Amino acid sequence: MARSSTRSLWKGAITFGLVHIPIGLYSATEETDVDFDWLDRRTLDPVGYKRINKRTGREIAKEDVVKGVAHGKDSYVVLSPEEIEAAYPRTTQTIEIVSFIDIHELPFVYLEKPYYTAPVDRGEKVYALLRQALEETGKAGLARVVIHSKQHLAVLLPFGPALVLNLLRWGDEVRTWDGLPLPAQGKAGIKDTELKMAKHLIADMAGHWKAQDWRDNFHDAIMKLVAAKAKAGKAAAVEPLEEAPAAAGADVIDLTELLRRSLRGGGAEPAKQPAARKTAARKTAARKTAPKAPAKKAAARRAA
Repeated sequence: MARSSTRSLWKGAITFGLVHIPIGLYSATEETDVDFDWLDRRTLDPVGYKRINKRTGREIAKEDVVKGVAHGKDSYVVLSPEEIEAAYPRTTQTIEIVSFIDIHELPFVYLEKPYYTAPVDRGEKVYALLRQALEETGKAGLARVVIHSKQHLAVLLPFGPALVLNLLRWGDEVRTWDGLPLPAQGKAGIKDTELKMAKHLIADMAGHWKAQDWRDNFHDAIMKLVAAKAKAGKAAAVEPLEEAPAAAGADVIDLTELLRRSLRGGGAEPAKQPAARKTAARKTAARKTAPKAPAKKAAARRAA
């Protein structure tokens, strides 16, 4: 299993009737997908995104982006940030149980994301009371809750020493199986011998659920490959951008030195050498600003 969760998302309460149980809400899951970054092949610089007008193909400024909802073909209704904000449900940080249902009534396809709850502020006894009552009755609390400004339907049920809040999909988010080419329920023409053999095979393959026995093989394979390539010296660091030559007037001392070297013929190394990358940049600047041969002769005549 993943590491335990110790930082609460928020602190609130479980309520039903006149009962109030102060709790903290904690994440019960974490993502373990491999995070592939888009990189420039030549420099390994991260690649970002631009806001592109899909019709014209032109980039647009952030302040010109608004939010809208499609309404008919090629038609949108634009909503302001204030209108969207007003539609959000009021955040109460309360798990409001509206009824208790039989655990087996709830189809698993409605389960979406679990969160742990834990008692705070001396709520241990009433928390344990609700947990024990749910265990002995085989019930689960059907509840409303707001998380991250979004209203959810959820179910509160006992799981080991914890009460787990599992977010549910709304009724119109789960598709029906109507129209699928499914065989009729029941034996549907299955022979008794076939059913017996299938049951025997299931019994032979029976096991027990142990979460630690199952891992994402792709994630492990990629991370093992990354570690091996890094150990072999194949981890490439992103090269910092070369510093551009200082703009005229930005550094009077450097500019004066460049002019002196240019009048003397240019190309001489400065007394103190900075980093190699900066030196290369200054050499380039010196070559670009160095006068041509006639200027050298003029300087010689003035010296004479």
